[in-house]
Amino acid sequence: MTLTRRIFMKMAASAIALGATAGAAFAGDMPAPFDNAGNVKIALVRYLSTGDFFQAYLSGVEAQSKALGVDLRVFDSRQDAALQADLVDQAIALGVAGIIIQHGLTESMQDAAQRAIDAGIKVVAFDVDVKNDAIPQVEQSDRDLARLALEQAIADNGEAWKAGYVYVPGIAPLDRRDETWREFKAKYPGIDEVAVFGTLDNPIANSVANQARSVLQAHPDITVMFAPYDEFAKGVKIAVDEAGLSDQIDIYSADVSTSDIAAMREPGSAWAATAATNPAVVGEVSVRALAMLLAGENPGHNVIIPPTLITQKMLNDLDIKNMEELGAKLPQFAHADVAVPAWMPLPPR
Repeated sequence: MTLTRRIFMKMAASAIALGATAGAAFAGDMPAPFDNAGNVKIALVRYLSTGDFFQAYLSGVEAQSKALGVDLRVFDSRQDAALQADLVDQAIALGVAGIIIQHGLTESMQDAAQRAIDAGIKVVAFDVDVKNDAIPQVEQSDRDLARLALEQAIADNGEAWKAGYVYVPGIAPLDRRDETWREFKAKYPGIDEVAVFGTLDNPIANSVANQARSVLQAHPDITVMFAPYDEFAKGVKIAVDEAGLSDQIDIYSADVSTSDIAAMREPGSAWAATAATNPAVVGEVSVRALAMLLAGENPGHNVIIPPTLITQKMLNDLDIKNMEELGAKLPQFAHADVAVPAWMPLPPR
């Protein structure tokens, strides 16, 4: 048969019609309210937003929201606890169907989260303990993040060393990582914690660097810095570099970003290892857990994303230069098979 222009156009029109029908059928397979997802509004209410981790987290929230076709509103309190509570109330007044609370303080978020529940709004919390059984807690398995990093510190440095520790209490993920740190100190009495410091003042890395300079002057015998948040680790590295102690001190952290990878791969870098989940994946999981609640499904009370150990040697051996290459060369980092019901559309990979 000769493929004339008229026949080709008919075939093309048929293909378009078939595609439209298939798309409609797929949309029909979505549970309510996602069978009319354009009318579904959700909100992300953030406490922390400074740093690469939180930008990547936001990108994941945005990508999964787009895949679902929902209307995402982002509220940023910039570490103002009272404002974050007010922003939850603003989201309630806006008439959103669901809210993701991202970080924050228990004392300010507990009542705000309950107000949302009382208004009939579904809520999930990422890395903030709102002390509410009705609210799923999305976590990075913070205890495992700390455990992986500290196990590497033991493997690299033995069971006895003088340590500096960066910690700010009251932040749920840091508190969970602190539990593991205390367990390690009890298990390995040769670990001598000679200094504890930390701040969340913006810019966090520079503020921590200012503190670390004083700590290094007072304790020049420190050989390990445990900084279980990458902005903390960046600040410690600034101070270590300035003091010319990169060959004396090893830094162990949690979380990762493209700029972290570059810092770890610098010649002679003191940043030896970090343990991390992909923050974009964590953002996607947060939206998926909320979507399951909106569809009448239960994602579980603890929605946990497993972490991956990332060492300086691994980055160099695999020639990993950015987050995209990290996901490509470590597939377990690129996706978490968590909160993925059969009907759930995923962002393009």
